Amino acid sequence: MIHWLLYEEDYIGLFLLVTVVLGGGAAILAGRAVAATWRPWWHVVGYMMILGGAVRFIHYALFDGTLVSLHYYLVDCAVCLVFGLLGFRATRTAQMVTQYCWINGRAGALRWARRPGAAGPGADPVVREEFPSR
Repeated sequence: MIHWLLYEEDYIGLFLLVTVVLGGGAAILAGRAVAATWRPWWHVVGYMMILGGAVRFIHYALFDGTLVSLHYYLVDCAVCLVFGLLGFRATRTAQMVTQYCWINGRAGALRWARRPGAAGPGADPVVREEFPSR
């Protein structure tokens, strides 16, 4: 098995607990917070780099992992980034469907779509005739 690509511990449970459960849970919450304040998705990337360092520190402080390891730092950041972007997208979808319900409808857990008949940008408004034509 090539387990050394993802984690340095002898037991995969430590990787799942610290990186996936703790780091992933914090990443989902951070992604939701970024989306809730209407900031763009790329802000999540910066916050996940910081969170990846915190996850690496937990591995070091609690389980004698390597603190300064670019490889495992990037693995932790990648896991946090996936969870953070999922949290961001789920929250942004809920915002777009809730706040703009007359334009957007839910098209899945992480997507929204224009409602049929919703006027898009640059569309002419409906003009009613004052006098019906005969």
